[in-house]
Amino acid sequence: MKIKHQLAIFNALTRLLVILILWLMLPILVKNVVYHHINNSLLEKKKKFIEHLNPEEINEFLENPDDSTEAFSEFSTLHSEFLVLSRVPINLQQKKTTFSNENRVIEGEENEYRILQHHFTYEGEDYQLEIGSSLSEVNDLTFVIRFFILIVFVVILLITFLADTFYIEYLLKPFYKIIDTKIRRVNEPETFDHTPIKAASRDFRELDFVLNQMMDRIVEVFKKEKQFISNVSHELLTPIALLKNKLENLLQNESLDDNAVDKIAGSLKTLDMLKKIINNLLLISRIDNNQYEANEEINLREVVLDVQEDLEDRIEDREIRFVNTMQEHFIFTGNKTLIHILIYNLVTNAIKYNKPNGDIIIEDGFTEEQYFISVKDSGIGMDESQLERIFSRFARISSDQEGQGLGLAIAQSIASFHHVQIKVESVLNVGTTFTLLFEKAN
Repeated sequence: MKIKHQLAIFNALTRLLVILILWLMLPILVKNVVYHHINNSLLEKKKKFIEHLNPEEINEFLENPDDSTEAFSEFSTLHSEFLVLSRVPINLQQKKTTFSNENRVIEGEENEYRILQHHFTYEGEDYQLEIGSSLSEVNDLTFVIRFFILIVFVVILLITFLADTFYIEYLLKPFYKIIDTKIRRVNEPETFDHTPIKAASRDFRELDFVLNQMMDRIVEVFKKEKQFISNVSHELLTPIALLKNKLENLLQNESLDDNAVDKIAGSLKTLDMLKKIINNLLLISRIDNNQYEANEEINLREVVLDVQEDLEDRIEDREIRFVNTMQEHFIFTGNKTLIHILIYNLVTNAIKYNKPNGDIIIEDGFTEEQYFISVKDSGIGMDESQLERIFSRFARISSDQEGQGLGLAIAQSIASFHHVQIKVESVLNVGTTFTLLFEKAN
C-alpha cells in the first residue's frame, strides 16, 4: 500500500476515533446540562410550593390525593410533570433534598421522570414532597442528537478523507518522483538523472540533494570496482596462464620420472581449479555490478533443452533418468548466456547430489500469475541448517563432492540480476526442488 493511502487511512481512523468519542460523550454532556436545567426548575417549583403552603392546602391535598393533579394543574401538562405530598417520618441521616430518575405511573401512563424529593417539617408534622418532570423529551432529544452527530461526522469523515488523499498526493508528488527517477536507478548509475527535483518542501529538496551526492559516490565506487575487476583479470589470470603453459611444456621433457610427472600434473589441476574459482568470482562480481546487457528474448524451454544436451554425457554416466515435462513456450527478456548458466548450475547441482539411478524432473507452468520452472531431484536432500547457507559462496552440501561451492552463489546472483525469485524445498534423503519464479508472463 502506498504511503499516501496509509496516511489518509491513518488520518481517517484518527478522525473516526474522535467522532466515536464525541458521539459517546456529547449526549452525556447534553444530559448533564438538561438535568441541571430540570433540577433548577424543580427547585424553583419546590420553593414556590413551600412559600405558599398553608394548613388548609395540606389537608385538602392529603385528603384528596387523586385531585392533586387538578389542584396543581400547572405542573402536570400532558403528564410531563407531577407533584405528590405525603406524611413520612424523617430519618435524621436523610438528605433534605435529593434528585433521582425513576419510572412512575401517572394517570395510568408509565414514564421516566426526574424526581426531586424534599423532606420538611411543617407545624410539627414530617412531610415528603415529590416533584417530577418527564424525561421522555430528553431521551428523544438525546437520540436525535446522536443521530444528527453521526450523520454529520460521517459526512465530515468522507469529505476530509478525500481532501486528505488529494492533499497528500500533492505533498508526496516530489517524493514519488524521487523514487521513480532516483532511487529505482541506484543500480543503474549510468542512467541516473542528477536533475534537481522541484519541490515545495525543503525536506524533499534535501533528500534529492543527498541522493545525488550518494549517487556520485556510488558511481565512483562502481568505477573503482570495475577497474579492480579488470586488474584482477590481468594480474591473476595472466600469470596463471603463463605458469600453466610452462608446466605443460615441462611435461614434454622425456627426462622426467613418473613422480615428477605426477607432481606437475597435480600442479596443473590446481591451476585449473584456481582459474575456475577466479573466473566464477569475476562472473559474480560482473553480475552484481550490472556489467551485462539484459535485452535478449529468451525461450526458456529452448534453454533447458540446450542444458540437457550439454549435460547428456554426465547424466548417462550417473545413470540418471532426466524427465523434461515443460509445455509452456515462455519468452523472457534478459541475458541468454546468464540464464543458460543459471539453469545449467541448477541441473548440475541436481546431478552432483543425486543418487545412482535417480531422477531429475523439469516442470513449468503458471502460479499466481507467475511463470515458474522447477528442477526436482531424488538426491540426498538437505536439512534446515544446510538450506540456510546453500547460496553462500564456497558453501557445499557434501564434502564428498567436487566443486568450489560457487555454483548456487552464481545462480543466486543471476536470478537477482533478472529479478527472478529462487525457492528451495528439500527433504533429507528424499530430494530437493529448486523453483524459479519469473516476475511476469510476457
